[in-house]
Amino acid sequence: MHIAIAGNIGSGKTTLTQLLAKHYKWDMLQEAVDNNPYLFDFYKDMQRWSFNLQIFFLNSRFEQLLDIRRSGSSVVQDRTIYEDAYIFAPNLHAMGLMTTRDFENYFRLFQNMDSAIRPPDLLIYLRASVPNLVKQISERGREYETGISIDYLSRLNERYEAWISTYDKGKLLVIDVDDNAFHTRAEDLGRIIQSIDAEIHGLFPSEAPAANGQEKTGKITARTSAKPAAKAPAKAVAKKR
Repeated sequence: MHIAIAGNIGSGKTTLTQLLAKHYKWDMLQEAVDNNPYLFDFYKDMQRWSFNLQIFFLNSRFEQLLDIRRSGSSVVQDRTIYEDAYIFAPNLHAMGLMTTRDFENYFRLFQNMDSAIRPPDLLIYLRASVPNLVKQISERGREYETGISIDYLSRLNERYEAWISTYDKGKLLVIDVDDNAFHTRAEDLGRIIQSIDAEIHGLFPSEAPAANGQEKTGKITARTSAKPAAKAPAKAVAKKR
């Protein structure tokens, strides 16, 4: 079983990954942050280091997916390879922080990887407003994140919403973390676990399916189907640099 947790910077992915891995007694795959040789440089000079950073993240997550396949273990993964390709890299390109040449090279590499990997059995998307993201980023106090702008977070949020609205690779749970404090309230975490169990074990959710094909369980939305996902991000309008 492979559960992956997606969401913007500061949405609580790492915390939920840890809580779910502990609850289910599964392996935990965390995002390569502490051992990332480009992260500090990137936040100081995004244009110079964007391609290097994105290649590092893409490769590290591809390695994680290969490990999942080899081990056959049940895992909870912090962030997905799709977010790198459909959100972070195209956002940097659109902002003029990654050249068209680098972005196209990057995306061709992702497409080759995508043809060789399996999607998660369940994707959990943590939806958060920008003010909440800013609050949580500030509270955790990571030095390299002090340079993140509100505009940057807003652009990422827009791309997350566009991506998740067309996600069709498997089962999906959407959690509104503005109204779900799973990191401090046991009852909120319990509702998330109940919804996960309903998806992966076939247990019945607490409410009947809605007419639009979605199931609502408190502050959590389970989507059982989606529109076809785009094969590649739209061409950005940023000029070459």
